[in-house]
Amino acid sequence: GNPADAVLVFGKYVRDLHIKDGFYPTDGKHLGKEAAVGEGLANFPLILKRLKDVGYNGTYIIEREISGDQQTKDIAKARDLIRSCLGE
Repeated sequence: GNPADAVLVFGKYVRDLHIKDGFYPTDGKHLGKEAAVGEGLANFPLILKRLKDVGYNGTYIIEREISGDQQTKDIAKARDLIRSCLGE
């Protein structure tokens, strides 16, 4: 469901974080469409704040399931968003 809400329940158990964004599935046979971090439905500012509040100090693994120059740009943009949310 909603990862920001899941952090309220499971946040203290999180050891590694895979950063990925997208949209909900539209049928029962396919995954939802992937998007660049910050362009999908995940509320990363809230997710990262809640993780920080529970003392998360693990890794942030950025995933982007495309290839080429756009993948590199999207990963750099996600890195910058993470740093901004963490106050770095």
